[in-house]
Amino acid sequence: MSNIPVENGPVVIVGAGQAGFSVAAKLRDLGHSGRITLVGAEPHPPYQRPPLSKGYLLGDITEERLHLRPLTFYDQKTIELRLGTEVEAIDRDRREARLNDGSVLSYSRLVLATGSRPRLLPPDQGGDLDGVYYLRSIADIQRLAREFVAGRRVVIVGGGYIGLEAAAVSAKLGLGVTLIESAPRILQRVASAHTASFFRELHRSHGVDILEGVGLTRLAGREGRVTGAVLSDGRSLPADFVIVGIGIHPNVELAEMAGLDTENGIAVDAQCRTTDPFILAAGDCASFPWKGRRLRLESVGNAVEQGEAVAKTIMGQPQKYHAEPWFWSDQFDCKLQIAGLGGDHDCAITRQVSDTSLSIWYYRGDDLLAVDAINQPAAYMVGKRLIAQGKSPDRMKVGDAGFELKSLLV
Repeated sequence: MSNIPVENGPVVIVGAGQAGFSVAAKLRDLGHSGRITLVGAEPHPPYQRPPLSKGYLLGDITEERLHLRPLTFYDQKTIELRLGTEVEAIDRDRREARLNDGSVLSYSRLVLATGSRPRLLPPDQGGDLDGVYYLRSIADIQRLAREFVAGRRVVIVGGGYIGLEAAAVSAKLGLGVTLIESAPRILQRVASAHTASFFRELHRSHGVDILEGVGLTRLAGREGRVTGAVLSDGRSLPADFVIVGIGIHPNVELAEMAGLDTENGIAVDAQCRTTDPFILAAGDCASFPWKGRRLRLESVGNAVEQGEAVAKTIMGQPQKYHAEPWFWSDQFDCKLQIAGLGGDHDCAITRQVSDTSLSIWYYRGDDLLAVDAINQPAAYMVGKRLIAQGKSPDRMKVGDAGFELKSLLV
């Protein structure tokens, strides 16, 4: 992958989500004067996705408040929006992107910010029945909203963040909620057993029935409409509708058709370039080198920071992209904030301030890997900075609720 001279030629960005928006906005901030075209499959301008399963689903946030910027921003920055449109093919030799409306866009740089899509239940499990929903887009939530009538019954498939957030909203709106998770516990892949225990009890205290270690055999239906769920242990659950949150697939098909390398996402180097130096990638769809392995992150923070790194590379200011993973989840009156990745920890230290305020500090040996902070923003802030600086505090200190965490930053 070679360096390409700085140009102010046309940039085409495929995907109008958080990553694509960040590329376009940062290019203008850095002084790019050429044409920038942002192509999005949805009819909406770039918007925030995290509130979809929280405030927007509850009805507390309007669609306009989801928008990353008002439409006037794109006019002021001379960023062309091609919404409700998709790129069908890339001609790498001619440096052209062909759209599904028949038009062709020439580019000096092409950015793939194609994002991801939900994993779907297959038809043989009832995935094609009416009343089965996913939480990925404004259109998904608009279709789902009519189902939220107090007293109805919803089955949620998947005990990750999306499933738990949907369960919290459903319970708040007075629905009968049952969540099923095939893994031994909720949050199996993303949080410690202590964190999972806290949220399990939180949900149960709000009337959510959580079933762990049991899978979905199939959804039952009548006249094309879902009526219930048949579980792997033989139980049957009635359901007026079903919400599915069982993970996502990165959208790599366009890259694959163009002959670009993929590896759990579109493979990029440390400067966010694909195997074609004129094509870059960012966000949920991109896998990048990180601590001796390849990593793909599904987070707002990564989308923003990697998108800005792409813009710097295009403008001839490439810097090695150093990901600093962070995430959050709002459920009922609790905020979970996560800094770092603790998947391969061998020790977890709990700092308990109260029944509703705690943090879990993940270590491998003496090295701090990650922090889960529940209603403990100071612990999150300190942990995030320590991880970014490569510092690992003494375990005894972080586990002592009376110890002043901020002193670790001196």
